[in-house]
Amino acid sequence: MTPSIRLASSSQTRAKLLRHAGIDFIQEGVDFDEDAIEASSAKNFVYQATLGKYHAALQQFGYETHPLLVADTVITAHDQILRKAASVEEARRILMLQSGATVTIITCMIYKTSALELLDLSATHYRFRPFETDDLEHYLQSGQWQGKAGACMVEGFCKPYIQEVRGFESCAMGLSIEVLKYYM
Repeated sequence: MTPSIRLASSSQTRAKLLRHAGIDFIQEGVDFDEDAIEASSAKNFVYQATLGKYHAALQQFGYETHPLLVADTVITAHDQILRKAASVEEARRILMLQSGATVTIITCMIYKTSALELLDLSATHYRFRPFETDDLEHYLQSGQWQGKAGACMVEGFCKPYIQEVRGFESCAMGLSIEVLKYYM
């Protein structure tokens, strides 16, 4: 069995990806204030967020007992960074920017063992057809958008609207599992 790793994230989607890949893990989130980040680009933002979470996780857990895994994801559309929405109105606005558009989902992850420190920055690009108003409203009322970068769920609400994908779905879901498995 693959050695147990520590997923320093409270994301249930990341946990699901690890389970599906057959990777044994324990999950404990860390606190890091992403709102304090000032970044000129989405790649820079997601890198800074991941690095901040990584340093918090190193301080809190170390990596000697369990290899450490941290990650962060950001979504861009129309050259705008689409963060986690704080309200239904903000989620609606963010999702409308994605409707009928090409969206880039960028995930940065750091995997640390005693022998390896891996930093990966990957992107997946989606072209969505326009969202139907009733579907969008139902999704917004469900609350499933909460805690999601760009309020987007490519494995859920957005899936039937995907016209084209370039990249790995796992990257878009918050963890580049194909890259991680290669180095484990």
